[in-house]
Amino acid sequence: MLEPAAMEVPIASTMSTTVAAVPVVHNPRARKLRSAVWQDFTKERRADGNCVAICNHCKKQLTATSRSGTTHLRNHLAICTTTSTRRAGKRRKLIVRRILNNKSSTGRPGDGHASGDDHDNDNAHFDQELSRQDLARMIVQHGYRFSMVDDLGFQKFVKNLQPQFSMMSYDIVRADSMAIYASERLKLQDVLLKTPCRISISVDMWRSSTQMDYLCLTCHYIDHASDEWKLRKKILNFVHVDEHFTANQIANLILEKLQEWGIDRKLAAVVLDNCTSGDSVATELVRVLQPRRLLLLNGNLFHVRSCAHILNLTVEESLEETSDIINRVREMIQNVKFSQERLQKFLGTAKLLQIDQKMLVLDSPNNWPSTYLMFDSACYYHDVLLRLAEQESHYAAFLTPKEWADVKALTEILDALNNTMEKFPVENPTANLYFNDMCEIHVLLNTWRNSPSPVVAQMAGRMLKKFEGYWDLTRQVMAFASILDPRYKMKSIEYFFQLIYGNDQFTAKATIEAIKQNFTSLCNDYEHSADSLKNPSVLFYTGNSSSCMSSVYSNGNDSKTFSRITLSDARRGLDQYIQESSSGQSLKSDLDMYLEEAVYRQKEGNQDNFDILGWWKSFAAKYPVLSQMGRDILAIPVSIIPLDSEARVLNEYFSTMDPSTVEGLVCAQDWLRADTEVANTDGHADDKAPRGDEMIVAPN
Repeated sequence: MLEPAAMEVPIASTMSTTVAAVPVVHNPRARKLRSAVWQDFTKERRADGNCVAICNHCKKQLTATSRSGTTHLRNHLAICTTTSTRRAGKRRKLIVRRILNNKSSTGRPGDGHASGDDHDNDNAHFDQELSRQDLARMIVQHGYRFSMVDDLGFQKFVKNLQPQFSMMSYDIVRADSMAIYASERLKLQDVLLKTPCRISISVDMWRSSTQMDYLCLTCHYIDHASDEWKLRKKILNFVHVDEHFTANQIANLILEKLQEWGIDRKLAAVVLDNCTSGDSVATELVRVLQPRRLLLLNGNLFHVRSCAHILNLTVEESLEETSDIINRVREMIQNVKFSQERLQKFLGTAKLLQIDQKMLVLDSPNNWPSTYLMFDSACYYHDVLLRLAEQESHYAAFLTPKEWADVKALTEILDALNNTMEKFPVENPTANLYFNDMCEIHVLLNTWRNSPSPVVAQMAGRMLKKFEGYWDLTRQVMAFASILDPRYKMKSIEYFFQLIYGNDQFTAKATIEAIKQNFTSLCNDYEHSADSLKNPSVLFYTGNSSSCMSSVYSNGNDSKTFSRITLSDARRGLDQYIQESSSGQSLKSDLDMYLEEAVYRQKEGNQDNFDILGWWKSFAAKYPVLSQMGRDILAIPVSIIPLDSEARVLNEYFSTMDPSTVEGLVCAQDWLRADTEVANTDGHADDKAPRGDEMIVAPN
């Protein structure tokens, strides 16, 4: 924003320059000079009766009549270039700008211009308590150190901005930050308790630099409080655990925290990819929750794995058995990169062969994407490395022709898997996104298993066995999510399972039918669920206008008064009345109507940009049961990207704190940043705003 131009109002040229200024005689009836600008000017009356304002710094004289106001005096201060003003420097410009801003914020643009009255007391707008809270929120939100309040540079900076601000101590800032955590926790708990849909959770294990273990409990749910349904992800707890905790102790801790939040009776699924003894923890959770009849399909959908985790496990465990060829490629690249003479030959040969320069990658152990990049860069420089091998035929580090054939074949496999992995990080990873991709990988592994290349066939066979074992746990949830995608419904399942099982069409049909039956069973559970009937967003038409109105205006314990009835409520009942009465047949279930209709086809644009949550919100009145299933199933985090163990390490700043402070800062930072992102969802969000697991990034 441009600063206001300094418009000085000079003394009239007709005034004699020899007229001496005389000090203003005190007049008890004169109005008091209340503007802060008079701290830098002296008002004097000339012999002819006119008043002037003399700058205390440069001694310049400006008019000071009752009709001239003080704007020109402030503008002069902004450009005053005397030695004393330069020493004040930035502080003076900031004070002037703040005076002008305060003036404009009062909504009285005429103040100070038409009369000598000036009510823009700069100090009247300062609020110590509000500024104190803003400082604490800034420290929490951005992960700054508490001790920054003791930094002399920061103190001087704040003093120049607002001299009246009283800087707090380390202990006060810490207490204020914990108060923010407590306040935001109550807000989030209220949201979760009022959310009518089920909530999924993910569990990750973190470690501090001092070797203390932490359990991070995160919830995933569909927020429908606004006009749009949005997928939300919130950290619930970041709690210290003993490194010797058993699976039962971890499961009990998770249940304890869920009960504290009041969401233990509305769980959809749990992801334990980064949790110690994840399978055992899941078994214990199911054992406790199953008798309470709180889980979907009696717990058969409860424990799931993310797609990225399935691929990581499949590839990493399979590559362990091809370590010989990986070590050969690694040795060849090491000898090229770490020998100055050989590296110069390599670069010269690449230039001679007119090959564009590209990084020659050396992989990181236990990180298969980096191994793929190493293989890919080696294949890119294949001709260059062959030429070097001819020049140094005595050197055994270079690959043989058979080894090159194996490397190229393995690179093709890893390339397909890596391309799938790169699709996973998306803004709103609903559970429907990757069923087709996972099925395509299954088909490719079947094809590669019959490859004429022995190394490809062997590796594909190992991958297929591991993939089927890991995917079996999550396949049903992903299939349900695909059915809930109106672009595919049952079509993807029917198409891909016929491809996967090939000639064994009996198994293909049995698998398809089993998934459909289980989905129908789940739909029936929702239809008969007491929670569904109490949900104001699930409105049923039951056969006559009287009951229709009853369903619109009264929903279990959450009945509405006429003052709270909306037009959309009445419209939902009308839509369902038309749907039923026009059919002339018995009422069909949501699922029957949904599957009988043609799949939804987008008119134009990328299929990946389809807003499935927006679609289900729009059709909630037509498919009330399925829409509620959609909110629960689509929020299951099968599409999240699990962090590796190196990324799940707290930095030095957090590692030095006590566990309760760590939990408060990590959780509050996540909640405040999430609120900022929600506020920026109007298309002006900062592309650099941290998301997901970037929140634990306090400076070292």
